[in-house]
Amino acid sequence: MSGRVEINCIVNEQRRTIHAYPMERLLDVLRTQLQLTGTKEGCGEGECGACTVIIDGRIVNSCLVPIAQVEGTSIKTIEGIAPSETQLHHVQQAFIEHGGAQCGICTPGMIVAAVDLLEKNPHPSEAEIRNGLAGNLCRCTGYMKIFESVVRACER
Repeated sequence: MSGRVEINCIVNEQRRTIHAYPMERLLDVLRTQLQLTGTKEGCGEGECGACTVIIDGRIVNSCLVPIAQVEGTSIKTIEGIAPSETQLHHVQQAFIEHGGAQCGICTPGMIVAAVDLLEKNPHPSEAEIRNGLAGNLCRCTGYMKIFESVVRACER
């Protein structure tokens, strides 16, 4: 394991020990080592938000985070959003019911960003919803269905 470091963190409420090169991207470690493939790579440059995760209560683009920076942190990915394996989060349910999920590339990042927004502000205005999702790009240009899904999630 020459050059690799040991990183201890919590991922989706489970303590994890990761062995990786310090500058390896969190995105890659999540997808390959931890098999959490819900987090998507859209651009690899922090521009699209497809790889959005929550680290210690803040949304970040995991493609920009070196694994060495997550020592001791708590990370939530799209796989950790639902309250259980048999029940979806109300934002996920709203995306299904209102057509917010289209091709699927942006969907995990949009949902993570929406969940983060609603945890901090359960009743956001339209402008606050748009601002909360602003770091996430949809390649299908389906923003209205995504926006409507978040509005419906607020009603639950």
